[in-house]
Amino acid sequence: MRLDKFLKVSRLIKRRTMAKEVADQGRITINGNQAKASTVVSRGDEMVIKFGQKRVTIQVNDLRETVKKDEAETLYSVIKEEKA
Repeated sequence: MRLDKFLKVSRLIKRRTMAKEVADQGRITINGNQAKASTVVSRGDEMVIKFGQKRVTIQVNDLRETVKKDEAETLYSVIKEEKA
């Protein structure tokens, strides 16, 4: 699954276009490598996302095309959250 689609489906970022912009700005890394919007995300990947003054590290648990709002958090686990 593409990175921008995963971020939208998991509701980490609300819109796919916004997820694409964040990735293109170089604010997302997957397994230590800088990621683009088209980067393929797999189960078990560790992702670091920079949101303004916050850095969130997550692990991908599951990949699904669609998911209900209350089930979106099951797609990932937050490993750590820190101020940048």
